[in-house]
Amino acid sequence: MYGFFKDLAIILIAAKLFGLAARKCKAPQVVGEILAGLVIGPCVLNWVQLSDSISTFAEVGVVLLMFSTGLGTNLRQLLKAGPIATLVACVGVAVPLVGGTLLYGAFYGFSAVGSTEFYRALFIGTIMTATSVSITVATLQELGALKGFLGTTIISAAVIDDVIGIIVLTCVLGAGGEGGNVVQVLLNTVLFFVVAIGVGIVWNRVMTWLDNRNPHTQRVTIVSLGFCFGMAYIAETYFGIADITGAYIAGIVLCTIHDASYVERRVDISNYLMFSPVFFASIGLKTDISGLTPEIALFSVCFVLVALVTKIIGCGLAARVCRFNWPDSLKIGVGMMTRGEVALIVAQKGLAVGMVDSVYFTAVILLIIVSSVATPLILKVLFAKYPAANPSSALKPAET
Repeated sequence: MYGFFKDLAIILIAAKLFGLAARKCKAPQVVGEILAGLVIGPCVLNWVQLSDSISTFAEVGVVLLMFSTGLGTNLRQLLKAGPIATLVACVGVAVPLVGGTLLYGAFYGFSAVGSTEFYRALFIGTIMTATSVSITVATLQELGALKGFLGTTIISAAVIDDVIGIIVLTCVLGAGGEGGNVVQVLLNTVLFFVVAIGVGIVWNRVMTWLDNRNPHTQRVTIVSLGFCFGMAYIAETYFGIADITGAYIAGIVLCTIHDASYVERRVDISNYLMFSPVFFASIGLKTDISGLTPEIALFSVCFVLVALVTKIIGCGLAARVCRFNWPDSLKIGVGMMTRGEVALIVAQKGLAVGMVDSVYFTAVILLIIVSSVATPLILKVLFAKYPAANPSSALKPAET
């Protein structure tokens, strides 16, 4: 029990020191926090093991991060970005799915459609479809580009990507004979958004009334947090949708109340001090490369490259079709290439039902680490070289 406090102390201090070092090196703090997890975890010093308590803190951190993102969203821009984000998400799922399937076939041979090996290959592609936008969110916050049209497009596309990824996962497991119910997951997804819209309309009115009677008070923040965690629980437990999606939608519901920015600041303070550093450090803690063999190492390298490139190509080209200019299209592609908790969930599901072997889990961990470190660095370079354009320019034809 008390060992948890020791681990928490090490994580927080290491994350802060590495975060400051990253800032000195002109890199986003999240890069330092991830590297802190690598150093204090099994890869180097082995001072901290990932326990259930640390995992819970990390999960709270990502939920609060997505809730804060929803609170800071411009609802008009979100609605404007909806069709574009949907196209970006769909293409961003399809291209990595095909790329991962072909990669597995190139290493282990192509099998007939419907065979066990074919569905194993398809599942490798399914792992690649997952997008974790949490690190991108933190980076865009540092760069001051989160609330623009481009940032809203990335966040919206990531949420839609999460839903599509769940549908693809269930379809692959069901088609592979592992017990997935395709009709049920489609029904659950539709029902979740129907319930979210209904609950959101009612709760928005309740919070508007409460906010008008008690402006800038703790009770507004507390009730808002309760709604966030409630939506995260309902999404995950009753509909099979990732909890971060429920938290993000909770933020969207409350983003129009008068004190939305006040609640956002209060949530950010708690998350920045405690939960967010634990979440980013936990990515490093999950990594253990001791079981790597030359064959798995080669596959892992190719897996990482294909996963990153296909996401950039798929999302970037879709953004370009939607008349973003080339630099902004590249920003969207890079912003969507991070993998995190969703990829881990997909991989663990495949391990649990025997769809993939445990040796491939190393490739997933390496993908999460590389994408988590590379994405903030590349985004920082892109925004420095190509400053954010006027949000409305994304809807105009790109100039030649």
